[in-house]
Amino acid sequence: MLELAGVDTYYDRVPMLRQVSLRVDEGEVVCLLGPNGAGKTTTFRAITGLVPAARGQVSVMGRPVAKIGTERVAALGVGLVPEGRRLFPDLTVRENLWLGYQAAGGGNAFESRLDKMGAMFPRVRERLKQAAGTLSGGEQAMVALARALIGGPKLVIMDEPSLGLSPRLIDEYFEIVGQMRESGTTVLLIEQNAERALRVADRGYVLLKGRVITEGRTQELIEAEAVRHLYF
Repeated sequence: MLELAGVDTYYDRVPMLRQVSLRVDEGEVVCLLGPNGAGKTTTFRAITGLVPAARGQVSVMGRPVAKIGTERVAALGVGLVPEGRRLFPDLTVRENLWLGYQAAGGGNAFESRLDKMGAMFPRVRERLKQAAGTLSGGEQAMVALARALIGGPKLVIMDEPSLGLSPRLIDEYFEIVGQMRESGTTVLLIEQNAERALRVADRGYVLLKGRVITEGRTQELIEAEAVRHLYF
């Protein structure tokens, strides 16, 4: 469902990603780990086409992102949760969710999908008429995830979703990710919180200075010397 093959990216002339290759197959939860500055968010931006690949190729649903265009990635069946939530603060929660639904292709099922999101995220349902910018950080995190899910995506890509959340809200967030896994939703989870990500993922990759330094099943990563050195 997602593949990066030998991807290099640059900011101006500074190399950011170097020969990054990874894949996410249908039904998997795959985590991408790494410390600050490792290139995790650059990987997210490369997947969505916001940062072009200087070499290599990014493919979503078997189609090269460079030919699709950033504005059409969501319509392929990809739900996106960017770092920092990226809600429209002056719009209501309902309007933010409507925009997510339209980006995914729209249609006539918005109200039924909204009801489903309300059942999954009760606090989101309670805040539908409230401006998104007035919500707490935890509430904004739930709205951002609901916005990604409201179109019924086949693949969800999350960039640092636990950043800035309290331990209680991190528990709640990863519980939802676990429910997504049980329902068969395919997920790429880009995270600095390795311990929590490795609990819920099937496989993982570890980035360091723009390169994938190791990959494998989650238990293999837990036992890998490089991962233990970085995190444990």
